[in-house]
Amino acid sequence: MQNTPDGTHAAPQSRGRLAALTVAAIGVVFGDIGTSPLYTMKEVFGSHGLEPSHANVLGILSLVFWALIIIVALKYVVFIMRADNRGEGGIMALMALAQRTAAKDPRAIWWLTAAGLFGAALFYGDGVITPAISVLSAVEGVAVTQPAFAPLVLPLSLVIIVVLFAFQRKGTASVGALFGPVMILWFVTLGVLGLHKVIEMPSVLLALNPLYALQFLAEHQLHGFLVLGSVVLAVTGAEALYADMGHFGRKPIKLAWFGLVLPSIYLNYLGQGALLVADPSAARNPFFLLAPPWMLYPMVGLATLAAIIASQAVISGAFSLTRQAMQLGYCPRFSLIHTSAKEIGQVYVPGINWGLLGAVLALVIGFKSSSALASAYGIAVTLTMLIDTVLAFIVVRSLWGWSGLQGGIFLAGFLIVDLAFVSACSVKILDGGWFPLTMGLGIFLLLATWRRGRQLVAERTRTDTIPLELFIQSLFHSPPQRVAGTGIFMTTNLEGVPRALLHNLLHNKVLHERVVLLTVVTEDVPFVPEIDRVWVEHLDYGFQRISVHYGFKDDPDIPAALLQAQGQGFEFEMMETSFFLGREKLIPRIKGVMPMWRERLFIFMFRNSGSAADFFRIPANRVVEFGTQVEL
Repeated sequence: MQNTPDGTHAAPQSRGRLAALTVAAIGVVFGDIGTSPLYTMKEVFGSHGLEPSHANVLGILSLVFWALIIIVALKYVVFIMRADNRGEGGIMALMALAQRTAAKDPRAIWWLTAAGLFGAALFYGDGVITPAISVLSAVEGVAVTQPAFAPLVLPLSLVIIVVLFAFQRKGTASVGALFGPVMILWFVTLGVLGLHKVIEMPSVLLALNPLYALQFLAEHQLHGFLVLGSVVLAVTGAEALYADMGHFGRKPIKLAWFGLVLPSIYLNYLGQGALLVADPSAARNPFFLLAPPWMLYPMVGLATLAAIIASQAVISGAFSLTRQAMQLGYCPRFSLIHTSAKEIGQVYVPGINWGLLGAVLALVIGFKSSSALASAYGIAVTLTMLIDTVLAFIVVRSLWGWSGLQGGIFLAGFLIVDLAFVSACSVKILDGGWFPLTMGLGIFLLLATWRRGRQLVAERTRTDTIPLELFIQSLFHSPPQRVAGTGIFMTTNLEGVPRALLHNLLHNKVLHERVVLLTVVTEDVPFVPEIDRVWVEHLDYGFQRISVHYGFKDDPDIPAALLQAQGQGFEFEMMETSFFLGREKLIPRIKGVMPMWRERLFIFMFRNSGSAADFFRIPANRVVEFGTQVEL
């Protein structure tokens, strides 16, 4: 069978790759949701004063189960993960898909962009809270093993967090292979510990019946509604399944979820519930008390590793999101460091890394415990899920061609659940939920201001631009002196003459024998095929226009793109080429389009933005910059 020419030998290879991707996905995608058993049941019964009676435990376990099924399994795994942007997922990819449906409606585009940007901004809040609550919850296990160690929890957590962020510059390529096996061990351990208690008290399996969830809510009414704010902790990290789809594919994530992650974590929840019924005092930390005494120290170590891996995934996600925002023009350029020569997309953003570290440390020092942090958790996650639902509804209606009835059922079903959790979490805003909301709103303001400011700069520049064709015709009547080599002028408008070109001609009185106007276009797709990367147009008088196209997950590399352009008649020799960039000096304008405070904020961001030459990988010794003033 192995020697047959019909491809039968490819099946084992395909299964082997699927298995490898599934293991990798377990290590990266499910870290956040996989560490939720550390604190969910503790918060439900410890912070809300809920009596761990048999009926209450069954009600909570039923709520947890159906939250996992409806939000994670049905909403994300079954439905939203089908809304891929050429294989890529995440709120940026979903926003790009939704924007296509409103291509001719500026107001609709504005609202869709605002929703997507706000959801992306909230992700940074999640990137701060996840490391804080995961590491604190894991380290708090030492206080369970030995109460005298309780004072060490906070300093030990701070040390682990500092080391975690300091390690980011090395990337995850060197340790990524360990993530999958460690998380598999984690999930298997969770399942085994839970199964042991379930065998002792099989009645907890009744929680699979949704009637127990409805009965709990009906009996406890307002109190039961407020408890939903802690139940939602069981599904934090669900958005990561969709966001990381491009790295692993839908099938490995689906296989990992249904084959290992869901059974393991829910068995653990069932085991914690059985423990609480048998011993109500275990509500102080049912996760660690579920383990036998001899296993407590190993569990603290394993939980800490799982928390670090969960945090690593969120931090890496923040780096990836920042790169996408930079490409799409929603974020100033940051210094990017590629941490792997083999894996595409593994980047380290120093500015984001140290900013997140400062926020995480402030959060840990300010809240001091995972229980206090649980009040801050949830609101950002649930709002992001709500935005995902709305954007996905637009996609299924407009791009998939669903009927109004089908789309309405989709929207109503998930929207009811999302709004219930958002409402339950909103009552915790004063207790800590203000932190991710404030951070999200602040980042949203920065992203929106940068986008609007760049649009104004482009409009002002375009207004003062000389049409290129008229400029070329004028050169025939009054030809300047030509010099050998190629002059490449970066511009956002191929129809006009870049200011840097005019300044060069005015001050140096020369024109290169080959003059190139080059623009970079970011498409609303994750990757642009190499064959579609470069477009070259040859004009009169030695002029050429080049358009270089990238996706929002591509890594811009202008020299590499120019080498590709040689196939379209473009002559490129780096040592004979000069790149001319314009450096604008922005001046705020009284009664401008934006309020004065936003203009000043944009100017501050503009001045501190990274170098365009570095971002596009242009050698610094080949770059010439010309300054110009632009009034906002």
